[in-house]
Amino acid sequence: MVPLSFAGHEFLALPEAALFWPAQGALLVADLHFEKASWFARFGQFLPPLDSHATMDMIEALVDRTGARAVWSLGDSFHDADGAARLDAEARARLGILTGRLDWVWITGNHDVALAETPGGRRCTDMQVEGIRLRHEADPADPSPEISGHFHPKFRLSLRGRHVSRRCFVGSRTKLILPALGALTGGLDAGHGEIRRVMGPDAMAMVPVADRLLRFPLNPK
Repeated sequence: MVPLSFAGHEFLALPEAALFWPAQGALLVADLHFEKASWFARFGQFLPPLDSHATMDMIEALVDRTGARAVWSLGDSFHDADGAARLDAEARARLGILTGRLDWVWITGNHDVALAETPGGRRCTDMQVEGIRLRHEADPADPSPEISGHFHPKFRLSLRGRHVSRRCFVGSRTKLILPALGALTGGLDAGHGEIRRVMGPDAMAMVPVADRLLRFPLNPK
């Protein structure tokens, strides 16, 4: 965990693609896409199964590691509207335990906007905490500080002939985009035009490593 300052608040960025807010005791995650594999399986495209269990493994480990009292999931928590209904009994039980003992908030995303039910927790379209808006997709028209997900940002570079790709945070003065935590989620290049459009000219990719936060300007002068 490495310190990350944003909008006058102190956070900890985790290499596992999550953000911890110590003052709130909250673990912020984005784009879990539970039951993505089972959705593709219905159309004959088989991905590695048990993706929901793998994602929950990560969340449980991060909750234990940080001592989080809350988990705030910033949208696209399920891959589609029927994703929660497709959870197997064990996954549903595990998620029920987590949502029962933590202040768990599901923020609505574009994939799960029509979700019929969730295994515990509470749902909302967005929420505001200490002057920061938490939502699924960054709003370029909103000048207030916000934390979001949606884009699954990854930073790519070439090192000595090798291409390296890492999940990353993308930040500016007023916006912070989280990487996707889900086990089967892909990624969009952090320098993609859509990300730069919503972030503005001071956008920066941030990659947490063991003891520091590597920063890479996305609009170099």
